[in-house]
Order: sequence, then structure tokens, then C-alpha cells
Amino acid sequence: MAPRGDAPATDSASRTLVLGIDGNRRIVQCGPNARAVLGRAPEELIGRPATDLVAEEAKADLEALLEANDSGHERNGVMTVLRGDGASADAVVTAQPMVGGEGGTGPAALLYVRVALPPSERYQDPALMRRALMDDQVTRFGASLDLDQSARKLVEVVVPHYCNAASVLVLESLVAADEVHSESGSAVLRRIAVTYDDGNPAWTSTFPVGEVLVFPEGTPYRQVMETAQPVHLRHVDAEAAAEIARRWRRAPVADLLTDVSMVLLPMIARDTLLGFIACTRVPGFRKFDAYDVEIGMEFATRAAIVIDNARLFSRERATALALQRSLLPNRLSAPSSVEVRHRYLPGSKLVEVGGDWYESIALPGARVALIVGDVAGHGVRAAVTMGRLRTALHTLANLELPPADALHVMHELMIELGEQEPHFATCVYAIYDATTGTIEVASAGHLPPLLAAPNGDNEFLQVPPAPPLGVAGGTAIESREFTVEDGSLFVIYTDGLVENRGRDIDDGLARLQKIFGPESVDRPMEDLAKATLAGVYADQHRDDIAVLIARLRRLPEDRYASWTLPADPAAVRRARGLVRTRLEEWDLEELEYTTQLLASELITNALRYAPGPIELRLLLERTLVCEVLDRSAALPRLRRAEDDDENGRGLLVVSQLAHRWGTRRTASGKVVWCEQIVPGIDPDASKQVSGGPGETWPGESHHREY
Repeated sequence: MAPRGDAPATDSASRTLVLGIDGNRRIVQCGPNARAVLGRAPEELIGRPATDLVAEEAKADLEALLEANDSGHERNGVMTVLRGDGASADAVVTAQPMVGGEGGTGPAALLYVRVALPPSERYQDPALMRRALMDDQVTRFGASLDLDQSARKLVEVVVPHYCNAASVLVLESLVAADEVHSESGSAVLRRIAVTYDDGNPAWTSTFPVGEVLVFPEGTPYRQVMETAQPVHLRHVDAEAAAEIARRWRRAPVADLLTDVSMVLLPMIARDTLLGFIACTRVPGFRKFDAYDVEIGMEFATRAAIVIDNARLFSRERATALALQRSLLPNRLSAPSSVEVRHRYLPGSKLVEVGGDWYESIALPGARVALIVGDVAGHGVRAAVTMGRLRTALHTLANLELPPADALHVMHELMIELGEQEPHFATCVYAIYDATTGTIEVASAGHLPPLLAAPNGDNEFLQVPPAPPLGVAGGTAIESREFTVEDGSLFVIYTDGLVENRGRDIDDGLARLQKIFGPESVDRPMEDLAKATLAGVYADQHRDDIAVLIARLRRLPEDRYASWTLPADPAAVRRARGLVRTRLEEWDLEELEYTTQLLASELITNALRYAPGPIELRLLLERTLVCEVLDRSAALPRLRRAEDDDENGRGLLVVSQLAHRWGTRRTASGKVVWCEQIVPGIDPDASKQVSGGPGETWPGESHHREY
């Protein structure tokens, strides 16, 4: 016969009596601790019903424990047991079934009765204390890599097995995930855990968790940090306690420390002092001796390793998250008519960075650049390469290069990077024009974008294929333009969303099409973003995932105007009148003079340097944009005009009066534009990716959308 499991651990704070119970609920065996636990001799207990051990109100609870035991289940309960001297005590009672005991002559179950030791008997057995600290409990606080949780588990082991009150203090730089500094004496410490079992709540009010402090000179706390050696105060009398309180300027300390026994145990790992554990035994308990200090230091050495591992993990995780936040965009921008949502999920919870990225960049003229890319590989190396590409592509977008041209420049950059270390990446780049309702898409080895029409139909756009960025040879990168119905959904993503080891890519693509089916037309964007990743984050074999979802709507017709003007000097005067009339309709009379002047300068330049008719456009979005389109591919540049120059001052005037200005090439020529701030409208009303309240997805603190 043998018990089904291990017996409850005996520790330094309790004493356990083991009883054998037969199938009739009678005691047939009794351990040697009967007198110490129940104040009775073993022969007094043999043959008696087990229920005689407990008070009347606890008999039903014990019967329930034993009935569960008949079914082969171990059960625990707290109940009042009766002592031979007439007294009673609270005890933890565990009923444990025996294998093969049901039909034999031995017990059918074991009953463990565990009672707390009286103060005079606690901490008397060094072997029990050592076992409780090192053997039975060390895994409890060493299982977590969270610094605060490890510290809480640590003090729960120390109290009650070693002392009555304990606290853990570590260097503040450790908590902040920085390098541990080498300063001594004046080191800044933070208290990260406190517990007690003497019933005095003043421990937590006097020594609050989270307090950051520098201990004053002349205190034992300062001494342990200066010497990195344990400090043993066998008995702190009233005078010594008052002196510590005076130096610390904390009066309640005197009452708490009077007549206590105290040990301060330094935590040292990798030859670095991390902090210390403050252990206190209150009056009435055995005072610390030299052997207790030895046991405590053995425990503190193990605790230091756990704390240091938590420190290293916290620092590495903080570094990874800081890297990830610095590489991914901190805001998404788009025209007011376009609604954008994103999701980002690294492939590993251990390495919280990856090579996937996304961008939504508002461009002048009610346009927006939508980008998703994927660098081959995982971890920090892929993330660094991603950061380079994202920065470069963001710059190219602001230079208003067409998608195909921008990806070609990126390809050349990847080729250059590959000379140092092989790299390649896939990318899809799209520019949506909210005035025309068209979207131009280019792809370099990336999965096709999904376009879902308002009527529920959806399709993967067929973009001219091209090799990934950084792969030499193959076809040139080309773009294709598509007409988009008002209110359509445009989805670009990385392969981690639709493909993994356990799922075929065709199944993943079909799932994506189903999500953006007919029911998605009126569905909120946030719900669509959640549905896109539903269940994916639980996959242990997934790749990094980046998803960008945009609801594409056209700019209302009353928010823009376009006129074709002849190549005639009289067109300047006519343009002024058209601008004035339109701004009056928009109630922007205060911008009339400046806008007329800007339009005049841009049209004059077009008349001078470009052949054929000129197109003038005004767009009222988050800003007021004035555009002049001509048939010349030559881009103007700002230069300093000399005193005797007849030319070169037009763009200078534009740069001085406008909030910003720029140019971009078109298929038939170029566009020169300038932008003004509209009174009462925030020109940068973009969506923040991080830094505010939002939803955190399971296990991914940085996976947010607002």
C-alpha cells in the first residue's frame, strides 16, 4: 500500500500528525506527534472515530472530506480540532486516499492534521527551517521572471518559515531596467515586497511597497549596502530602535523595532549587490543566532539569482519593446474621408520584435499612402532592417514618388544592404486619391491586397508581379491603377496572417475573404480589426503579423473644385476670381487674399515654363490646398534670387506664405501645390498608435488600436 500523492510538507511554522483511517472512518494508526499536536497519547486515539478529533461544528466538514476520499480524491479543509487538555486549535486537515487500502488490513486513507507551532517552539529546528526555505519552497518564487511577483513569492517563503516580518529592497536602477550602478552607501533603493504574520498592520504602513528611498547613515540598512555583508542584530532594545527611527525621521519605526531580532541579508549575484532582504522576529519568538544567519544567507544567495534573472529579463524586454516602439509608427495619418485601422503582432512572446511593418501617411491633395512590408527573418536583426526600410520608404512617400518608383529605390537600398549582410523583404505600396476614387498599387513579392466593395463582393487585386526587394534579377516593379467604389475596404497584410505550419495559405486567404464579405459593409472598423486576428494570437507557430485596413471614401464634391485655364496671362486674373468665389462659399474669407496671391504665383510660373492648358484645384480637407497642374515634367526648386534677378522670387513668396509646399510628377506633367492652415481645424488629427488608453490583446502589451 502507498499513498496516491506526497504528504503535506512539514515546515518550520507548523507540526503535523499523521493518522491512518480504515474504511469505517476509525483511526487504526497514529504518528508520534499525537501528544504535541493534540495533547493525547497515541493509544488514546487508536480505535476511535476520526470525527472525535474535531469540534461538533466541524464533524460534517470532516465527513465530507472522507467521503471525497472514498472516490479517490484528496481534499483539504480548515477546521477546529480538540486537544486532550480541553483546549482547541485551528488545523489544516488533509485526507489522502491509499492505493490498495480499501480491502486490506491497513488504512484506507491517511489523515494529516497540521497545527501552527506556538511562538516558543517556532524556529527551533534548523533542519526544518532549512528544508522549508531551500528544498520545499525555492521553486515557488523562482518560477516567474516578473520582478515584483518574484519578490512577493520570496517574502511569502521567508514568512512564516524564517521570520515574522520581511521586506525586499532592490536598487532603483534595477527596477527601472537600467544597468545596476556601482555606487555604494548612498544607493537609491525601492521596496518591492512586504509581508508579516504577527497581526500588526503597521508593517505595511510604516514600510510601504513601492517606496523609493536612500537610507540615512548610522542605520543597519545603510550598513548592509556599504559592506555587502549580513547585518545581525540579535536584540534591538528600545534605545537602539529609537535611534534608528530618529536618524530615519520615521517615528513608527521605534515601536515596530523595539525588542525585535533582525537580520539584513544582502542579495549578491554576479559579484553585484542587488539589494537586501530585511527579516524580523517579533518579541516572544526565538531570536536569530549565527546559524540562522548562515541559513538566511544561503537562501539570499538563491534569491539573488532569481531577482537578477528577473532583472535581466525585465531589461531585455524593456529594450525589445523600446526598439519595437521606435521602429513602428507612433501615429497613422489619413485624409478625413479615409478610416484606417491596424494590427501588429510579433511571432514570439519571448522576442517581441519582428520584421513586419505598416504605414498610413496622409499626402497633399486628399491622398494617402498605405504600406505593409515584411523583412525576412525574426527578432532584433529583422527589426533593425525593417526600421531602415520604413524610414527610407516614409521619406520616399513624403517626396511623393509613385509607388513603383519608390519600391525601385527601396530595392536598390536592399541590394546595398545585402552586400554587408544578405537581406530581402516584401512590400506592397498603394496610394489612394480621395478626389478621383482611384488607387495605385505596386508590389514587390508581396501577397495581393484584398479589395471589398460596398455590395459585399471582394477580390484579391492582380498587381504586376515582381521579386522581393533585395533579390537581384527578375522583372521590373510596375504599378496598376484601380477604380474604387465609395466606401470600399482595402486590406493589406503580411503572410503570417494567412499562412503557418498548420494551415495552408489558400485556407488563410479564404478565411480573410469571408471576414470581409457582405456582412462587413456596415461593420465597425474596430470589430473588423479584431475579427482579422481572432484566434491567430494563440497560435504558437505563427509568423509576425501586420495588417492595415482602410475604408476608402471619396472627398465630398462640395469640398474641392477644379478649373482648366488657358495658357494666357489673363488666366491669372480669372484664377483670382475663382478662388475668391469658392472661399466665400466655404466661409473662408480670411484666407482669400493669401490664397489669391499663392494661386497667382503658381499659375504665373506655369505660364512661363510649361506649355498647354493649366488646371487649378482647391481642396478643403484638414487644410486648404491649392494645386496647379501643368504639362511640364521639370520640377521647380527654391533658390535665392539676387537683387538684379528678374526671376526666382515666386516660389520664395509661396514658401513664406504657405504652411508648406511641394511638387509631384504625374503621367502628363507635374503638380505644384501649397497648403494653408484652416482656422479652427487641427491639421494633424491623426490616430495615435501608442501612448493613450486602448485595448491590449492577450499576451501582447503593444498590440493596440485606438
